[in-house]
Amino acid sequence: MKNIFEKEITNEVIKRINNLTTSTKPTWGKMSVSQMLSHCSVSYEMVYTDKYPKPNAFTKWILKMFVKKIVVSEKPYAKNGKTAAQFIISDDKEFEVEKKILIDYITKTQELGEAYFEGKESHSFGELTAVEWNNSFYKHLDHHLTQFGV
Repeated sequence: MKNIFEKEITNEVIKRINNLTTSTKPTWGKMSVSQMLSHCSVSYEMVYTDKYPKPNAFTKWILKMFVKKIVVSEKPYAKNGKTAAQFIISDDKEFEVEKKILIDYITKTQELGEAYFEGKESHSFGELTAVEWNNSFYKHLDHHLTQFGV
């Protein structure tokens, strides 16, 4: 899996994002390109903001037992897979605003680097290694950028 903490990989992902336009259509799924950008930002909002409440202990245990491996492994996501409620973006979004927000989060993450994320507590899964954080960030971005043909 490519390492989102490496500047070269971050630049590659940002270049892919910059290849999107307001009229870019998905090859599968229902989200608009603006909704997809907002959807991808949720992972970062869970790290950098208090926008989403943390799950209770039982829910967190369920997530660790049954969802964590899917999110942090190197195995790609299936098309049209289920997503958590907080990741569902149903309202219209402003393309340029969402693009800037996502790029800023990706850049901030790369600048903070692997050391910052090693052992950092995840909103849903408890402590993760830097490799697990990388896999969750990169895999999610790659999945949706591929969905939109970039």
